[in-house]
Amino acid sequence: MQTFRFFEFQVYKDGKLLYKRVVEITKKFPREHWELGDQLRRASLSVCLNIAEGSAKFSDKDFKRYVENALGSINESVACLDIALDNLLISKSFFEDVKILVESITKQLGGLAKKLRSSC
Repeated sequence: MQTFRFFEFQVYKDGKLLYKRVVEITKKFPREHWELGDQLRRASLSVCLNIAEGSAKFSDKDFKRYVENALGSINESVACLDIALDNLLISKSFFEDVKILVESITKQLGGLAKKLRSSC
């Protein structure tokens, strides 16, 4: 039986928490901003999915590529949150709270990418 090593990564757990927070807040977005909510949900979900998919690759080089994709998705999530803040769809306090989580995820992904890069 295959083991799913991504369950062990704190960054995966934190990514799931980010996605949960995003889903909760985007449910409150007005209908005219559905595209932003949809993009924000997809970007934050992509963080988790890239970690999971990459962890199944047979080389660290391949895994690193997925971790880098997750970094792109986390940046996309922040851009969406910034736009949501500018459009008064989220509060400044929500943005600041989620920003702390996002910064932690970014550092974890950067560290994982560096570790994988050194083993390639």
